[in-house]
Parts: sequence; structure tokens; C-alpha cells
Amino acid sequence: MFKSKMVQRMISCEKAADICTKAQYNEATFVERLKLKFHLIYCKVCAAYAKQNTKLTSLCSKANLHSFSKMEKEKMKERIRRHA
Repeated sequence: MFKSKMVQRMISCEKAADICTKAQYNEATFVERLKLKFHLIYCKVCAAYAKQNTKLTSLCSKANLHSFSKMEKEKMKERIRRHA
């Protein structure tokens, strides 16, 4: 009985990846993070994914990346159109 309830509460690898991504941006709830922790205990593939995802997020924040504003994007598109 206990094992079947436990199996019902486990999350899929797809759901784990989704929660992992949300957790990287502090958007995952406490319950989601808890479910992810349990999933990572028995799923080594997802554990490796989570580790790589953490490294990537860390590297991106250290690189001080930024994206173009909507206006900057439009200006670039216009320059490309003029030169094409």
C-alpha cells in the first residue's frame, strides 16, 4: 500500500526537467522542489541534467549577458533589410 502511493506521487522525467528549470529562476514552489529532490535521488539521468543546468545558469550569470530591447532588435532588422 505505501509503495503504490509513493509510486503515484513520483514525477516523470519530463516534469522533473520542467521543475528544474523553474527552480533555476526561483519560480518553483517548495512542493515542486521537494518532488524534484526525491526524483533526483533515484534518477541519475535527471540528476546529471540538473547539475549541468545549474552550471549553465551559473556561467550565464557570470558572463553578464544581456539581450537587446525590442527597439534595438527592430533597428537591427531594418539595417539588415537595407543591406540585403
